[in-house]
Amino acid sequence: MKAAALFDLSGETALVTGASSGLGARFAQVLAANGASVALVARRRERLKTLCEAIVANGGTAMAIEADVTDRAAMMRAFDDVQRAYGTPTIVVNNAGAAQSVRALEMSEEEWRRVLSLDLDSVFFWSQEAARRMIAGGAKGSIVNTASVLSFGVSKGVAAYAVAKAGVVQLTKALSLELAFKGVRVNAIAPGWFVTDINRNFLESDKGQAMKRAIPMGRFGAEGDLDGALLLLASKAGAYITGTTVVVDGGQVVALA
Repeated sequence: MKAAALFDLSGETALVTGASSGLGARFAQVLAANGASVALVARRRERLKTLCEAIVANGGTAMAIEADVTDRAAMMRAFDDVQRAYGTPTIVVNNAGAAQSVRALEMSEEEWRRVLSLDLDSVFFWSQEAARRMIAGGAKGSIVNTASVLSFGVSKGVAAYAVAKAGVVQLTKALSLELAFKGVRVNAIAPGWFVTDINRNFLESDKGQAMKRAIPMGRFGAEGDLDGALLLLASKAGAYITGTTVVVDGGQVVALA
């Protein structure tokens, strides 16, 4: 089979959370460019609308759904809207998340709960609902979760985030084990440092530049560096891959080992 056919997503319905900017926006664009009908989910309506218009202008199919991923009722409405418009979602990318930079002794209970709710709890509940609908619809599907290099190593000030992202890796394994025989694959991507709106100021600071020098490839992730991993896990090319976390970090985790 030719590579183009392996990675072709024509006829697939994709849902991407955290799709209004950063990695999520790129994920939505890549899935649409390869043939999927894509539902973009996030809280920022205007950004979603702008991105949807750009995808459609480039020949893709996309819809915007305003939703907070920690709101279970909003989650159900989002899945219902996608199903009515495009059919059962067969690709779900759990990308919504929040960064955190508070030292452990200064962290409030509210901040701890906020990060865990957004970065871990929502991944479970959206995966759970996605799998239920795939199975009910008799559709084979792929769930792709966004983990992090901080799933495997920590630095100061990221306790909640690192715990949540380590949980995403274990959750990915646990769900894959229970869902494999039902035709639902569950995998994760663990990005290294990618410059986005959330971290741009920090990564462009002197401290950020020092971190870049410690990455074996000598640079931060660039736009497009995650495209291959996403397409592998979402498409027929990854038909026999489940329970795996693909690390895309320029060698950062290897250097930490």
